[in-house]
Amino acid sequence: MGFRELLGELPLIALYAAVGAAVVGALGALVLVSVRRRSVAVSLAVLIAVTVGAMLAGTLSVAWAMFLSAHDLAVVVTVGLVGALGATLTALLLGRWVIGAHRALERAARAMAERDGARPGGAGAPGAFLPPTAPMPAELASLARQLAETSERLTASRERERALESSRRELVAWISHDLRSPLAGLRAMAEALEDGIAEDPDRYHRQIRGEVERLSGMVGDLFELSRIQAGSLALAPTRVSAYDLVSDAIAGVDPLARERGVLLADRGVEPVPVEVDGKEMSRVLANLLVNAIRHTPTDGTVAVAASRRADSVVLSVTDGCGGIPDGDLPRVFDTGWRGSDARTPPAGAGLGLAIVRGIVEAHEGRTGVRNVPGGCRFEVILPAAG
Repeated sequence: MGFRELLGELPLIALYAAVGAAVVGALGALVLVSVRRRSVAVSLAVLIAVTVGAMLAGTLSVAWAMFLSAHDLAVVVTVGLVGALGATLTALLLGRWVIGAHRALERAARAMAERDGARPGGAGAPGAFLPPTAPMPAELASLARQLAETSERLTASRERERALESSRRELVAWISHDLRSPLAGLRAMAEALEDGIAEDPDRYHRQIRGEVERLSGMVGDLFELSRIQAGSLALAPTRVSAYDLVSDAIAGVDPLARERGVLLADRGVEPVPVEVDGKEMSRVLANLLVNAIRHTPTDGTVAVAASRRADSVVLSVTDGCGGIPDGDLPRVFDTGWRGSDARTPPAGAGLGLAIVRGIVEAHEGRTGVRNVPGGCRFEVILPAAG
């Protein structure tokens, strides 16, 4: 057959080959749908079989149309079958590799679940995902990395949840303790007044009023903290000067400082502008100042400062408490934390600093504390106003 004759018959050859391949391809698609829930190795074998089958079907269709000799037809079929066998074996090996990697991922995930129920301190980190070390396809390797990252985030989340639960239990214990004493005192004084055995009723009335105010303050702190933790703290930010905030806070706590013999000192309060809710930020400064005054000995000094630092405004309160143990510094702003026995009533229920952190974080700021010679320095870092 000449070259020109072959060119003339190429469309017809392509048509016969396309018909044969289409028939096999349609049957292969049905088979793939039926085995889609089986192993990937089966799907790969079916895919190879469909590919080779489509090639053979097209070849046989052309051979039938062109009336090839039996010898030529046998040669074509034999070559196709050998190629199909080699391709199928390769597909099975590939499927076995993919299945092995998949099972390794399954074992790692199962081990993560088993370690998740292990006690802290056991072998391996609880809930940690350890990716398989054997080589895997890129998709499975990417999945393993994602599982490892998710495991790390879940572990961190569980640690935060444990810390929060521990803090809540501690808070409930402290609140229960703090409520028991004033309520018992109120009951005793009320019974004494009812029975007419109170020697100085006016003094009892003053004590009852003081205890009620203390309990009201505790309930107010609990309500404020619940709003913060629930995310329902509504802020109304306005542009104010840090100097005005500090001045108002100092004026509010000055009677307490005079009563305890503590000096309030200005260590450089710059009139830098900030965008904050004035009421809530005044509460932040008041809580910090009251905390500092209560833990500073008589004739001690509480220093207040405000300055601009890059794109932030730093408000600081430095007390004379003598310092906090380094191990307790990370817990200072936790709910219910009061540290040593010195931080007991009338110092409060350990909510003041937790409220400080909640309000500051609601303003997209952050809090910090560090020891300085003779005491501690509490810092509130807020974004500076434009």
